[in-house]
Amino acid sequence: MSTSAVALKEIAGPSETAPRRRLDLSMLAGIAIALATTIAGVAATGIKLTYFFQPTGALIVLGGTLGVMFITTPLEALLHSARRLAGLAWTRDVNRAEVIGEILSCVRAARRVGLLGLEPMIGRVKNAFLKDALTLAIDVQERIDLQSALELKIRLREREGEHDAKTLEVAGGFAPVIGVLGTVIGLIDILRQFSNLAAVANGIGIAFLSTIYGLALANLFLLPAAHRIRARTADEFEAHELIMEGVLSLFDGLHPSLAQERLNSFLREPDARAAVARSAGQAA
Repeated sequence: MSTSAVALKEIAGPSETAPRRRLDLSMLAGIAIALATTIAGVAATGIKLTYFFQPTGALIVLGGTLGVMFITTPLEALLHSARRLAGLAWTRDVNRAEVIGEILSCVRAARRVGLLGLEPMIGRVKNAFLKDALTLAIDVQERIDLQSALELKIRLREREGEHDAKTLEVAGGFAPVIGVLGTVIGLIDILRQFSNLAAVANGIGIAFLSTIYGLALANLFLLPAAHRIRARTADEFEAHELIMEGVLSLFDGLHPSLAQERLNSFLREPDARAAVARSAGQAA
């Protein structure tokens, strides 16, 4: 078998680095805990839960917050944020150790057959960003052009995540204020019945439910979701930086050992120790 065939065979197998889609159990557990403890706290007061269901207040808070989101955010950006929000229930984990393994296979193959020799194998790469980066590495002539293009892609994706998080954060800032507005509307309605003290006492409690709705919507849903989007964006940013560093190492013709040393710095501590142990075992 020729050297080129041997080199390409190293990365010819199906890639295992595609993100695996699964339920984000930690986020779902957080939602369940927040709801359960809130309901338990309400039940502990001895007040029936049905007392806290007030359609008028809910309509004011939900409708007002949605209206504010349409005012503050262009429709296309709002739809993008809604899609990202819907996707929070699912997570796509990228196994960085496996990504590094695939990149190193490409580095070894490129040293033997050259960058152009990798072109037939790009279609087998399942990580979309790695596939794009390898394609660029083959197409461009200068390292600075490759680095600039990859940095631009990473920066734009990070900016998208920040915009989506900001949309929810802005809505979370307005929701409590709209809740107070609903409370004021409720109090105005109560003042019209001031002669009936029983109705006034009951109405004040119901009026303040709008404030509760606004606070709950902001602090139990919108703001935590914004933070979650930022956390995922940061994780994705690091994974893309790893791929960029690997492809630049490939473009520079770096020795696989040196490339691995650079890429292992992107691994979390337990994974990094395991990678070092594997490298030592292979060397032995």
